Amino acid sequence: MDVMGDKATLFETGRFVQPSSEEPTRDEMGDMGEAADEVRLRLAAQAGDAEASSVLGAVLLRRGDLDGAEAPLRAATAAGDRAAANNLGVLLHQRGYADEAAGWWRIAAVAGSAAAAHALGRHHRERGDEPAAEYWLRQSAEQGHVLGAYALADLLEHRGDAGAEHWMRAAAERGHREAAYRLARALDRRAAHEDEAGADNAVEEIEQWYRQAAARGHRRAALHLGAILEKRGDLKEAGRWYLTSAKDGEARAACALGFLLRDAGDTESAAVWWLRAAQDGDGNAANALGALHAERGETQTAERWYRAALDAGDDNGAYNLGLLSAEQGRTAQAEQWYRRAAYAGHREAANALAILLLQGGDTTGAEPWFSKAAEAGSVDAAFNLGILHAGRGEEAVALRWYERAASAGHTEAALQVGMALLREGDEQEAERHLRCAAGGGSAEAAYRLAAVLDARRPPEPAHELGEIVHEKTECEEWYERAATQGHRRAQVRVGMLAAARGDVVEAARWYRAAAEAGSRNGAFNLGLLLAREGSEPEAAVWWTRAADAGHGRAALRLALVYARRGELAEGQKWADRAVALGPAEVAERAERLRDALREELSA
Repeated sequence: MDVMGDKATLFETGRFVQPSSEEPTRDEMGDMGEAADEVRLRLAAQAGDAEASSVLGAVLLRRGDLDGAEAPLRAATAAGDRAAANNLGVLLHQRGYADEAAGWWRIAAVAGSAAAAHALGRHHRERGDEPAAEYWLRQSAEQGHVLGAYALADLLEHRGDAGAEHWMRAAAERGHREAAYRLARALDRRAAHEDEAGADNAVEEIEQWYRQAAARGHRRAALHLGAILEKRGDLKEAGRWYLTSAKDGEARAACALGFLLRDAGDTESAAVWWLRAAQDGDGNAANALGALHAERGETQTAERWYRAALDAGDDNGAYNLGLLSAEQGRTAQAEQWYRRAAYAGHREAANALAILLLQGGDTTGAEPWFSKAAEAGSVDAAFNLGILHAGRGEEAVALRWYERAASAGHTEAALQVGMALLREGDEQEAERHLRCAAGGGSAEAAYRLAAVLDARRPPEPAHELGEIVHEKTECEEWYERAATQGHRRAQVRVGMLAAARGDVVEAARWYRAAAEAGSRNGAFNLGLLLAREGSEPEAAVWWTRAADAGHGRAALRLALVYARRGELAEGQKWADRAVALGPAEVAERAERLRDALREELSA
């Protein structure tokens, strides 16, 4: 920076500046320049320059020097300066002379001041004169005044006028952050009521306006932008916007950031943000803190946060207090909290209350709460109503509730619908529901779907050399899915299919799994496999288990084993058991064997 030489003079003084031993700083230089400009403006204003008076008044007005600003503004206004008239109106408005301010704004607006038209429009709206407000705000907006466009949009939106979006968009395009946010919110609400294709097309524009507002420091826009990005899977960027919004004091963003951190495995950091949000009155965050402490076994702390959520107006607090009480065996308190949440419209609390009443034997009291929860959209309640009516033998009513729950994606309900349709002979529709249930993780549905496909499967094709070709079919894949989930009948069926392929090891594995889980068919088939492999003593162990569980063929096999060993009495005992257990052909064979053994014993 060049040092001011000794020939530099103070503005309009003619006196030389004395050399300084220190160079002025940039801020000092700026202050000196502003002071010089102000002196220049004062001199010009005193000389009768209206424009200089207007600018000087504006400078002093911005500084807050109302007394100093008034005289130059009035002088410039008297000379016909419309900017001065507008600023004089601002000055008078700040002093509380609203009507006099409006008079000067009118003069400036008529002279073409967009800012004055905006101020005059706001003045009329504050006084309830909406027609006058709209007229002047429209004048301002049509001249390109961003605040006028926003104020006009706000007025039209308040009246439900379709033209509001046009002016909100105009203000947003000129950089008004609140207009950008409100435009995004309006488009967001509209997209929520449109079909999926229309909503998808709007997401890009909605994100654009949220992003514009958020970049200008709008904390709620940052929150909504974070939500859009999180839904899309852009978790890193979503977290950044949540953090920006949370740091600006948005409790909902702090809560959302907490959930994002928890899902990433950082529970401690999540708790910090939930605490911050909860302390700012966010009920959802208080509930999250309660759940966190409940998981740690800190029930007293959990209860305190659930109560804080309830105090914040979050009905989930009462529901969670009910769950906490139920887990501790405090049934009366659980019922009390469930009722409180249910009366407030909490559908899952209504369902939980109904279950509690049903467990206590109060079927009559439970049904209305199941109905209320189901009508409010609780899928579990709809399914429970199906169970309730099925238990009474009201199959048609039960099916209607099962269908309602199934249409909302309830796995077990879809299974029940599929089974009902199978009973009615509608195999195609049954298959559709069974696929839904099996895809949702139901082992029983996977087994029944496999059985349906198995029944319609054509005979195995023969190899050209006469050998059977065994290829894994879709039905076998469903059997295996059910088997891996522990379904015993599926395990037996998979074992049979493996045995048919000649895979003895795989067959034995599945038979053993089923037998050890209590399947008598699994135990019987495992015994057959072991006997064929020459392990008859071990086979007898499994046949004994199967026969004890009521398997007639296993009892017959045991009778034959003991007969061959010469243990006739034991053989006769198992033959008697086989006669009793059946089925008919087994009973017939067992009876002949029993008679033969009896003759041997009596000989």
